[in-house]
Amino acid sequence: MANAPVQRMSHLMAKTLRDDPADAEVLSHKLLVRAGYVRRTAAGIWSWLPLGMRVLRNVERIVREEMDAIGGQEVLLPALLPREPYDATGRWDEYGQELFRLKDRRGGDYLLGPTHEEIFTLLVKDQASSYKDLPITLYQIQNKYRDEARPRAGVLRGREFLMKDSYSFDLDDEGLAQSYGLHRQAYQRIFERLGLDYRICAATAGAMGGSKSEEFLAPAEAGEDTFADCPNCDFAANTEAITYELKPVDATGVAALEEIPTPDTPTIETLAAHLGVQASATLKNLLVKVDGDIVAVGVPGDREVDIDKVEAHFAPAVVEMVTEADFAENRDLVRGYVGPQGLGEKVKYLADPRVAPGTSWITGANKEGMHAKNVVAGRDFEVDAYVDVVVVQEGDPCPKCGTGLKLDRAIEIGHIFQLGRKYADALKLDVLGQNGKPVRVTMGSYGIGVTRAVAALAEQTADDKGLCWPAEVAPADVHVVAAGKALQIELALDVSEKLSAAGLRVLCDDRAGVSPGVKFTDSELIGVPQILVAGRRAAEGVVELKDRRTGEREELTVDEAIARLTA
Repeated sequence: MANAPVQRMSHLMAKTLRDDPADAEVLSHKLLVRAGYVRRTAAGIWSWLPLGMRVLRNVERIVREEMDAIGGQEVLLPALLPREPYDATGRWDEYGQELFRLKDRRGGDYLLGPTHEEIFTLLVKDQASSYKDLPITLYQIQNKYRDEARPRAGVLRGREFLMKDSYSFDLDDEGLAQSYGLHRQAYQRIFERLGLDYRICAATAGAMGGSKSEEFLAPAEAGEDTFADCPNCDFAANTEAITYELKPVDATGVAALEEIPTPDTPTIETLAAHLGVQASATLKNLLVKVDGDIVAVGVPGDREVDIDKVEAHFAPAVVEMVTEADFAENRDLVRGYVGPQGLGEKVKYLADPRVAPGTSWITGANKEGMHAKNVVAGRDFEVDAYVDVVVVQEGDPCPKCGTGLKLDRAIEIGHIFQLGRKYADALKLDVLGQNGKPVRVTMGSYGIGVTRAVAALAEQTADDKGLCWPAEVAPADVHVVAAGKALQIELALDVSEKLSAAGLRVLCDDRAGVSPGVKFTDSELIGVPQILVAGRRAAEGVVELKDRRTGEREELTVDEAIARLTA
């Protein structure tokens, strides 16, 4: 392969900025814009400039190498997709407002692909007919589209984003487990090569479906996911995926339910203060509407309801908060004094496992200014379904060993699913087995956010001066800076050509009329791992080599510098 030509900054389309963009909230957004890697086109839609493309392509290269190493075959499917396959799996409706829907000139329904399970399934259905054609793993690196309600954080949460999605097709569950394991190992190698700090966490499958799901999370303050990590064992999970065992208790000695007057106590705080009890002794009942029907959600009074978990439980149904109008239409529901006893069949009751059979509570009496005590789950009211719906807190017991959990924020950079036969069933993907009878194929789905990986790297590796890329993904191996006029520029270009001839990727700041201070600032902002300065001793053939991450500097002759950088 021919050596890459020297990229001269005098010709490079990359305008650096001294100030953060006004709408930037997170570090990666600020620095990728300021350093000339990306520019905003519209809300959640980004243009990648030459430096940004170099980083993206490096991430793609690593992903491709590791996917190819496990036998993956690359394809490229369309982003504009017909409605019918998504109707067959139910995801045309399940995706809700996140799906970009459009019509062609003839009125036909299409969508911009958020993921491609359906289309890959149909491709294999067309191409594979026998057990001899399986197992097979296919992948692509392609733009995906989701109509985010609140696109934010730069490229971290966009409406268009670059993703690697791969799909495995096997004859049985044992084969699926093997394909899943291969992808899991490949992902570990990918993220290690990228230089990312990451955790593998148990996760929910969501709209994807399937029996097993794990996320690869990169800890970062800018992360939108919260994960729990046990300091004592190997348990790690997205807080949305944490579940606790239902443990009934003996309520034999609990007195009968008793209603007590509690005027002006519509909140847990006012109730606990009035009765002189801990909030944890009370039962909080949150009312929501699920496709228009009212559902009560019960949790201990000292905990908050995680609406995302409630929505996940009822998906694809629409979950909304009840309104004043709903209370007006349902006179037996008294705001601030709702209790699970006496709700009747018209209100479904969902509860967290902490509201286990036999537990006793103080809760609303369904009367204005009245509460009830000694209200026992399973005796005085029934729970229609138990679901972990509380917001997980720091110190909650580890489901595996009981040690207090630690919580941290993270960016989701990868997600792997054992889909099973959900999509094969919907689209009737069968092959002939060894006995000549049809066999229903089982599938796995595996995604890596390529643009997210770039942002996660920026978040994890940047310092107070700017970006600081790991060597494998950096836009260049060395950034040569001409800190002066003609003599320094001539030396910088000469050294750059020699480094390029030796196989290095070189970015050379040969801009005339730009002060050395600006060039030094830009070199630190852009974040190439090695910075080579042709400065005050250029006439002697001496340059300064600086390590971008450590800040260590060393003066070397040109030959010494070239030898050091190409070693």
